[in-house]
Amino acid sequence: MTGCIKVLVVDDQFLIRAGLVGLLRAAPGVEVVGEAGDGAEAVALAARTRPDVILMDIRMPGMSGITATTKILAQAPEPAPRVLVLTTFDLDEYVYGALRAGASGFLLKDSGPERLLAAVAAVGGGDALFAPSVTRRLVEAFARQTAGPGGSGGEPPPDLGALTLREVEVLKLVARGLTNTEIAERLYISEATVKTHLNRTMSKLDLDSRAQAVVVAYETGLVTPGG
Repeated sequence: MTGCIKVLVVDDQFLIRAGLVGLLRAAPGVEVVGEAGDGAEAVALAARTRPDVILMDIRMPGMSGITATTKILAQAPEPAPRVLVLTTFDLDEYVYGALRAGASGFLLKDSGPERLLAAVAAVGGGDALFAPSVTRRLVEAFARQTAGPGGSGGEPPPDLGALTLREVEVLKLVARGLTNTEIAERLYISEATVKTHLNRTMSKLDLDSRAQAVVVAYETGLVTPGG
């Protein structure tokens, strides 16, 4: 991606939002195109400003960050913005819901300036914004909470029967926290081939992000918590 990364900041707490905006405006290669104090305002601003990246708080009065994420991604023309969820807790069950809604990942609110800027740059460039192990830890924790007859009560996970053996293999390694480079080395294939397999997998399963692919791997039992 070339040029400035356009960012929309969404947080109901003024001081946190102002801090994020100030930090981003001082960073080279970043343009803050708007700031919103709630989910409804975020949906309207996202449609108007067409940001590349949205820093999205989850817990807000009125429309939550999860609902806002769903609406924004459903309405956005291609290329859709990449949503980076802001949360206070790294094992917040709401984050899991945001990942299922299509968010690209999450960032702790107490992360330092360097981490925040690196995350925005990574997402703006189309890369995974966090270490895959972070998503793995989150999904494992959620899976432990919802395992058993009670389940999570959500939609049934997609069928993996449409995937080739190699695509299943790549999906499993993605869910175990390996990067594309590590998967390529493990399977003795090129990194471009790994991306091709993952893209085909996401297309077949109607997924929008790597994070959603990890979630599906756990929900279908392809990978088990701690396994």
